[in-house]
Amino acid sequence: MYSVRMSELFSHHRDPGALLAKVHGEWGGHDDLWIFGYASLIWRPEFDYTERHPVRIHGWHRALKMWSRINRGTPANPGLVFALLAGGSCHGMVFRVPHRDGHEVLQRLWQREMVMGVYTPRWLRCATPHGERRALAFTLSRRSPSFTGALSEAQYRQIFEQACGHCGSTLDYVRQTCETLRSLGIRDRELERLLALAHR
Repeated sequence: MYSVRMSELFSHHRDPGALLAKVHGEWGGHDDLWIFGYASLIWRPEFDYTERHPVRIHGWHRALKMWSRINRGTPANPGLVFALLAGGSCHGMVFRVPHRDGHEVLQRLWQREMVMGVYTPRWLRCATPHGERRALAFTLSRRSPSFTGALSEAQYRQIFEQACGHCGSTLDYVRQTCETLRSLGIRDRELERLLALAHR
């Protein structure tokens, strides 16, 4: 279940600084910055924004299939966090950041999400009250060593029971995400199914 070594994980990561420079260049700095959140960014964005809106993006879906060996688990007992994987669709939240604050917000996002360069940042199209906009999202490749692949119900239950890291347990993280989505009127039935495993 936990066969990937930490050294192997680091060998697959990209240079976070180069990715930040690429994203900053693609954004340009002249327009407001839009950011798409699908899990903890919804309930703990840690940046200021002028507006936010529930949105649905197509071509990507939220999945509890990314190993967490620091925040929600340890190298010896990995936890899980959500990833945005190709296929399907995803309801989440889009945030609007004024262009004057965009550079600082990108720096803070990189310190939070891209320390080890696991995610692949992408610009995804979404409908907002201002029309269609490109929003920055953090996606995961299925080729990444951080991608779990298929997990059994027994594995999910074990992780919910045991995995805990610097930011708390995997179970608390999943519960918080589910409760926040429900408060926004968003039903993620796969998330609810997985969460129910913790009570069996």
